[in-house]
Amino acid sequence: SERLNFTAFYEALLGAKGVSLGADSAGRGKGGRKLSYTTKIQFNGNLMVGKAYTAMLDLKPGDEFEIKLGKKQIKLIPLGSAEEE
Repeated sequence: SERLNFTAFYEALLGAKGVSLGADSAGRGKGGRKLSYTTKIQFNGNLMVGKAYTAMLDLKPGDEFEIKLGKKQIKLIPLGSAEEE
């Protein structure tokens, strides 16, 4: 049997009528939670930057950055930016 996704339907209907429920509001992540602007090193040593942050900066898959290390800080500088030179 086929299942209907009423939530997606009603969100699309409201979007077509120009009604926003704040799903794209700045400073909010998945589920409407406020972004903490902090992160932790994962168990495997990776540093995670969440989708909400990359969406705020309009970053796309394949965007490249230069990594600059300082005392207890990491800077990601987009390749081709003014700060890179």
